[in-house]
Amino acid sequence: MAALTYQGSQFMLDGKPIQLLSGAIHYFRVVPEYWEDRLLKLKACGFNTVETYVPWNMHEPQPGVYCFEGMADVERFIQLAGALGLHVIIRPSPYICAEWEFGGLPSWLLADDNLRLRCTDPTFLAHVDRYYDVLLPRLKPFLSTHGGPVIAMQIENEYGSFGNDAGYLSYLRDGMVQRGIDVLLFTSDGPTDHMLQAGSVPGHLATVNFGSGTEWAFAKLREYQREEPLMCMEFWNGWFDHWGEPHHTRESTDVAQVLEEMLEAGASVNFYMFHGGTNFGFYNGANCQLKHQYEPTITSYDYDSLLGESGEPTAKFYAVQDVISRYRRSKEQTNESNLKNGYKEEDMALPEPIKTAAYGRVEMTQRAALFEQLDALAVPMQRTNPEPMEKMGQDYGFISYQTHISGPRERQELVVQEVRDRALVYVDGKLLGVLERGNGGATVSFEVQPQGADLCILVENMGRINYGPYLRDPKGITEGVRHGFQFLYDWTIHCLPMRDLSGLRFTEQQHGMTADAADTPFFYKGSLHIQDTSDVKDTFLRLDGWTKGVVYVNGFNLGRYWSIGPQQTLYVPAPLLRQGDNEIIVFEIHGTANAAVMFADKPDLG
Repeated sequence: MAALTYQGSQFMLDGKPIQLLSGAIHYFRVVPEYWEDRLLKLKACGFNTVETYVPWNMHEPQPGVYCFEGMADVERFIQLAGALGLHVIIRPSPYICAEWEFGGLPSWLLADDNLRLRCTDPTFLAHVDRYYDVLLPRLKPFLSTHGGPVIAMQIENEYGSFGNDAGYLSYLRDGMVQRGIDVLLFTSDGPTDHMLQAGSVPGHLATVNFGSGTEWAFAKLREYQREEPLMCMEFWNGWFDHWGEPHHTRESTDVAQVLEEMLEAGASVNFYMFHGGTNFGFYNGANCQLKHQYEPTITSYDYDSLLGESGEPTAKFYAVQDVISRYRRSKEQTNESNLKNGYKEEDMALPEPIKTAAYGRVEMTQRAALFEQLDALAVPMQRTNPEPMEKMGQDYGFISYQTHISGPRERQELVVQEVRDRALVYVDGKLLGVLERGNGGATVSFEVQPQGADLCILVENMGRINYGPYLRDPKGITEGVRHGFQFLYDWTIHCLPMRDLSGLRFTEQQHGMTADAADTPFFYKGSLHIQDTSDVKDTFLRLDGWTKGVVYVNGFNLGRYWSIGPQQTLYVPAPLLRQGDNEIIVFEIHGTANAAVMFADKPDLG
């Protein structure tokens, strides 16, 4: 069967020269109903390969509990790509980065204080082995050596930017080989000395990741790999956004120029991203290069890539398509057909555009107060200390800590050691302030009357760090809470992963915001009615007048919104909707004066 190999600096597939033109599409960021549409557009742009990561945390949400269904059906995605005539590159390492929650590592790893991540720690490797015992046999039938489309797999991801445990990389490589993975194995790192030294595995292909500076990047790779094929495994043609920052964009002409440089150098390339998609639910990651500069990533993963978040071709798509088409024609004229690889002109045809609709305003006619219904969402648990989420068996969402302070007491500052990532502090039901990770200027202080005070701290996990030295990122309250210098004990904890809202009891909502709803977390519910005679279409949810929270459509978590932007809409793919009534639930943390949402036909990413 066909195997991807190389002779000198030339990739060979089934004995024939090939130049890989690949684009990243993450199956876990796109609803399955749209996988074929995105893959067809990849082909239409001129690509012959699709690349995807495999997120461990989505496939093993709890130890020994596995999920390979719906958006996690990686096997179906690979099979579909192969059926469409595309090669597939899989990156199934335990860690993926990808601006994905915890870099793809499962949160339950953090319940063990002694476990060390991404090294030859025996406990960590035992978890990896159990996961690989399930994952790799699922991937093996799709290897090109077994007649499938998968031509290459990654050993670990950008390891040189994290550590230098060569034994760890060898262990992962050996684990793949022992489980029958016999396609080309590779690593990818930044084009620097320390990264290539620590991230490469002797005897296996090293690739580099960059967004510009082609000549310099490949020259650095050549210092460590003299003859093997040149490949940019991540060509950063766009970039991701953090909350509170401007939306990142990059000129299409600049992207096209860098691509031409790589093609003229005879290099292969993987566009990161070809189509970004969406961080649905609570799966967005965060960055923290300096210890106190925590930056969570937004819900949209549009990435300013070749296809927009909702799959529409952008100017960058057509610029890249033109470069590939011109380069292919010039090579055919000189009988250098490495890039053609059986490509046909009809492959350039785009599928029918996916239509959008502006469904208009939806009134949120009902509401439910969070603190009145904590017991409907979670079983209360008693702990001496305010334990972090992972110690409570919780992965994502929110967590509530409640205790009673005896009185009287003089005014003292409330100190949370430390909050991860954003805490609303309530005393006797009144919001006194918000404590945000890394914001040392925000403080909360209060005195306690003789009858004592009820303290409640609602903490939001805004995404675990996905890259860099502070990867170990437990959520909630990680150490303790003090009033002044005195630690507070005896806590009632409610874990609020927000996966099942069926236990909520809603009441009719009055028009406008009443005093009791100001700065109080509420669930708001409304119904979007789509006429039976109309086709259900993609749409974009605007939340003008809302502050911060999460939106559910027919029980599906669309992700977070936050008025600080940059994004001002949430993407709602048509497959999440249905003809007739559609349930819309908004969990708003701070209250709203306008309990209505708007469905528009265009995105607003800032």
